[in-house]
Amino acid sequence: MPLKISDATIASFAEAFEKFRSDVPKNKLNLILFLVDKDPATSLSICPDCSRAEPVIYKKLESASDDIALLRTYVGDIPAWKNPQNPWREDSRFKLTSVPTLIRWENDTIKGRLEDNEAYIEDKIEALVA
Repeated sequence: MPLKISDATIASFAEAFEKFRSDVPKNKLNLILFLVDKDPATSLSICPDCSRAEPVIYKKLESASDDIALLRTYVGDIPAWKNPQNPWREDSRFKLTSVPTLIRWENDTIKGRLEDNEAYIEDKIEALVA
């Protein structure tokens, strides 16, 4: 079954999130992954923890047999993310304190999450998506 990935930035999140929410019933599993922006010159992550976690997360999700939706959400570059007024730090729905953060979204609420130092551990990813 396919892994459906869509992307959002701070500016495009509201629209992307509404589409994600409207498609929730179509999928067995719905996840949101918060990441630091990629370097525009190289298209590579500038966040060491994100670079470590992303390949492990994608590997686990691509090997799953269920329909999975993943909304990749970029929080800005590192200085923007470290700003205490970053919109994601202030968003009461997600309460982000670190990136990467992988969230399991069910019934319009967070049903589980893995943050920076857990987001690359295969067993924890498996438990979150089980």
